Amino acid sequence: MKKLYYTANALLILILVLMVSCKKTDTIEITENKTAKKVVEYKEPEVAVSYQFQKTKEWLKANEADSTKMNIVYAINRTDKANLKKLDSVVIPADFSGDLVYYLPFPIHVAALQEVSKIILFSYPTQTFAAYENGELVRTGPTNMGRKKDPTPTGLFFTNWKAEKTTSTFNDEWELKWNFNIENKLGVGFHQYELPGYPASHSCLRLLEKDAKFLYKFADEWILKDKENVKVKGTPVIVFGSYDFDGPKPWLQLASDPKALNISESEIETETKPFLKEILENQNLRESNQSSEI
Repeated sequence: MKKLYYTANALLILILVLMVSCKKTDTIEITENKTAKKVVEYKEPEVAVSYQFQKTKEWLKANEADSTKMNIVYAINRTDKANLKKLDSVVIPADFSGDLVYYLPFPIHVAALQEVSKIILFSYPTQTFAAYENGELVRTGPTNMGRKKDPTPTGLFFTNWKAEKTTSTFNDEWELKWNFNIENKLGVGFHQYELPGYPASHSCLRLLEKDAKFLYKFADEWILKDKENVKVKGTPVIVFGSYDFDGPKPWLQLASDPKALNISESEIETETKPFLKEILENQNLRESNQSSEI
């Protein structure tokens, strides 16, 4: 009887183990079969976003040690650490409790871009950029684009070649870090360089170093057939809008209207729709090329 008892218990334990094992396997299979979609959760500000002007020196005395506040203020004023100190006054949010995305104009979700695996958008009028994965915002920040004399070309581009360090085609004394070319013949690309707080470049798209490094890793290089021909283009980049070079800095409007620069989903859909077919065709070509290499 004891043998029968122990045998029955052993069989019961074995059955339970197999059942648990099967359940775990089912869960893994279900998870693996789901379409992967990157969703980043962002912390909303505790109160509605509003802005005010403050004297730069006075504000820095009390807040310069707070890196979270500093990063938000750099972005709002489209500048960097060295150039912020040169400004007489700066635009400051009343509340710093939210993530950066709530202080910059691009929307967090864009339904029209759900089929696009990766895309980078640059807004000329707001001097900001955004990187999306399947319609979800994964990075945003300030930029200083081409000056009035040398405007950044607008439209659809694709990332080409990249270099951690290179020299400018305008002046070989200018060192460009984390450079990613988007227009090979004109020598236009995005890279780290000083941000004075207004469009000041010779047509390139200047970025803070942390943003330049992110986009450097985020975007794909082109794939060449040979020295003369491109097999697959890189990540799509759309530069859109125009800048009023003779008017005040657009972000100064935020003090009177916190939503003055907001970019809507419908605006992005309008700007990207003419290029979606070409973008998706190149995306499919890249995916096919990657599959053939496996």
